[in-house]
Formats: sequence, C-alpha cells, structure tokens
Amino acid sequence: MDAAAATDTTTASVVEVKDGAVSVASAFAAYQEAVQDRDIKFLSKAVEEAYKGVECGDGGPFGAVVVRNDEVVISCHNMVLRNTDPTAHAEVTAVREACKKLNQIELSDCEIYASCEPCPMCFGAIHLSRIKRLVYGAKAEAAIAIGFDDFIADALRGTGFYQKAHLEIKQADGTGAVIAGQVFEKTKAKFAMY
Repeated sequence: MDAAAATDTTTASVVEVKDGAVSVASAFAAYQEAVQDRDIKFLSKAVEEAYKGVECGDGGPFGAVVVRNDEVVISCHNMVLRNTDPTAHAEVTAVREACKKLNQIELSDCEIYASCEPCPMCFGAIHLSRIKRLVYGAKAEAAIAIGFDDFIADALRGTGFYQKAHLEIKQADGTGAVIAGQVFEKTKAKFAMY
C-alpha cells in the first residue's frame, strides 16, 4: 500500500501519514473532545442530583455520580438534612452506595463526578475507596459564596493531599464548569444554611 492509500484509509481513524511519518495529533484532539463530552454527560447528571437534593429538602446543592465502564453505578445528592447526618455529603453517600451496590470496598475501576470541588471529608472517602478519577464542576468558592465554610478550599489546597493522591483530579472545563457553578446561584434562595 502506498503512502497516499495509507493516508486515505487511516483518515477514517483520525491518523495521518505524511512522508512516511505517522501523526497522532489529530487522534489526540479527537480523544480529548470525546473525553470532554463524556465528562459533561456525567457531570450534568451530578448537577441534576444537586438540584434534586435541594428541591426535595434533603440537603445542600451538591451531587455526585460514580461511573464504571461508562455506566452510572450510582447517582446521589447531599442527604445531610434528610438523614440528620453531617457526613452524608453527596460524594460520601455516592461512595457508600457504590460500595454496597458493587459489594466491594475498593472502587479502583470507577470514576466519580461531583458537582462541586469536594471538601476534605469527601476527598478522603474518594481517596480511601481508591477511585481512579475525580472530575468536579464548580470550585469550592461557589459554595463559599452562599455560606458554606471556607475550610473546604483551604484544607485541601494548603496541603499536598491533592498531589499525593493516586487519582486523576480534574476540574471540568467549559460548559461543565458553568452548569455546575450555576447550581449555587439558582438554589441559594431555596437552601438556607442555618
């Protein structure tokens, strides 16, 4: 097969052959776009949970989704008020429920999508469950702006916990970050802190 034919057949798989060299830059760009679309899909589900939790009075505007093999394992929201439990944050609840559903304490083949940057307790639960990837929407400052404790941001960012964790941590970009940030603005009148 000549170079021109190789180019024609590999274009469909987003790989270019030019002067005998293979370029994967376009393949990487396509992969990045697919990952971003996937992240938005699952982060949107976490944001839906955040709204749901406030609407039904279960707790604050936080949602989390545990995903394995591109399938939702569990989708949860903050349950602090409903359970009268200050540890029933969305991420902790999602980790607990995913472990129960999968009948295992290690979630190393799972990812978690959180509507907001996790607090230290939630980050600890994520880390201890060995989840491999965390994608969050809004920065902690969005929660702080409507009255949540600034301990959320300072406790983790002031330490090396993020860097020492054996998981990929990513804030969603573009649309994902915007829709997650809007949760706080849109629910602040419905959710009074104390």
